[in-house]
Amino acid sequence: MKYTASEKKFLNSIEEARFATIGKSMPHVKPVSFVFQDDAFYIATDYKTRTYKNVKETPKAAISIDIYKPGGHKAVLAQGKIKIIEKGPEFKKIYDVFFKKFEWVRRDPWKEKEAPFLKLVPTTKTSWGLS
Repeated sequence: MKYTASEKKFLNSIEEARFATIGKSMPHVKPVSFVFQDDAFYIATDYKTRTYKNVKETPKAAISIDIYKPGGHKAVLAQGKIKIIEKGPEFKKIYDVFFKKFEWVRRDPWKEKEAPFLKLVPTTKTSWGLS
């Protein structure tokens, strides 16, 4: 899935999104911090969260990133498969991006296998308000 230059610029300017996973009997959605890198979304989570449990059972999710402004709404919505990143070069690369971008990561750092990243690899996407 390829993103346009305006979509990438928008996604890299935002820090928060809504992330939806699928539970046994109910969808689960929550606000998350994310980074957009190499046409994929990375979300930090903890092993004991409902989000982590859901993606272990059903490795599919959706993410919605938007700014609501009457007459000027901008958004990107993506759905796809989840890969759990717990260690290795990809973990280190994404951790460094999170560390630079988010003060909360610098305040409470973690190491490999202490908390994973969820990598959403989009299979579908849509956007609006972005030229």
